[in-house]
Amino acid sequence: MNPRRPRCHQAWVALVLALLAAGCVTQEEKRDATLAVNLAFQTEYEQILAEKGVRTYKVKRTEAFVALHAALSRLGMRIESQEPEVGYINVFAPAPTPLNAREWRQVAEADLPKIRALARPHIGWAAEFINFEPQGLLVVINGTTLDSPGGSEISLTMRLREVAPPPSGMPRREYPPPTGVRLGLDKIWAQFEQELRSAGKLP
Repeated sequence: MNPRRPRCHQAWVALVLALLAAGCVTQEEKRDATLAVNLAFQTEYEQILAEKGVRTYKVKRTEAFVALHAALSRLGMRIESQEPEVGYINVFAPAPTPLNAREWRQVAEADLPKIRALARPHIGWAAEFINFEPQGLLVVINGTTLDSPGGSEISLTMRLREVAPPPSGMPRREYPPPTGVRLGLDKIWAQFEQELRSAGKLP
């Protein structure tokens, strides 16, 4: 391995960021690129929620709420607001929680090529230097538990909230990467079921 390669790569990244900041890519082009990514990711997001975002379990609504609260907390999410009487909970955590570092790398490998392809018509060669920037982002999850025939219906949503600007200066996406949504939902449901089993509510 050439020991100079990492330094050269860092230098190229620094150069690209400097050019972005200097206006070689305009704010309008950045916004257009972000809009294109958001629109594509919104479509996938809605499809994923339709497939994975809602489940029904043969437990009481109050039991489902307690299990969901415990599951989200164990995965590192912080409670922002909750209304147990109506079965609503809102949680947040710094990205990429509830994913870990290994899962986040998996998301990047799967979804970065999509983002770059969507952004390329708007910002050209600069799209090749787009990276996932979890710094300054919160993952926000909303959960509801409702009575349903024979049990409870639980639904989840997942969005991103910016609390600090990214190092690159690129506008933020509103929708999480599709692979991140899939992995995150799968992880929440697995922990939710574990909580129900621990409480003797699932075999």
